[in-house]
Amino acid sequence: MTFDFGQLVIDKEFAKMIRYVVGSIPVNDETLAVEIIKEVGPFKDFLSHPATYKHMHTQSHSKLINRHHIDHWTADGSKDMHEKALEKARSILENYKPQPLPEDVRLQLRDIVINAEKEKKIKRD
Repeated sequence: MTFDFGQLVIDKEFAKMIRYVVGSIPVNDETLAVEIIKEVGPFKDFLSHPATYKHMHTQSHSKLINRHHIDHWTADGSKDMHEKALEKARSILENYKPQPLPEDVRLQLRDIVINAEKEKKIKRD
């Protein structure tokens, strides 16, 4: 059996983006920009409007998907998504320091394991 830590990082990124789309895109007069559409008018430039820039920053921000110009991507090493994900996975594996579980939670988990071992007749060494 094999496991790809880079793919795990990519999957987490996609899950984060999906969770954002499914659960938290605000739909209201401001985000629909009805007044701005009237102000700017048809066939005009909405992208340069300050409101577009303001709301752009509320969207999901992928650390793996490169949305920059190709020159920026090339200058940054031309890494594809999987290469960047593997770097992130290595960094997590090398640097992550988990918070210890509270003692009561640790003891509850220990009891669950002990009871499961008894139920399955698993002997401890």
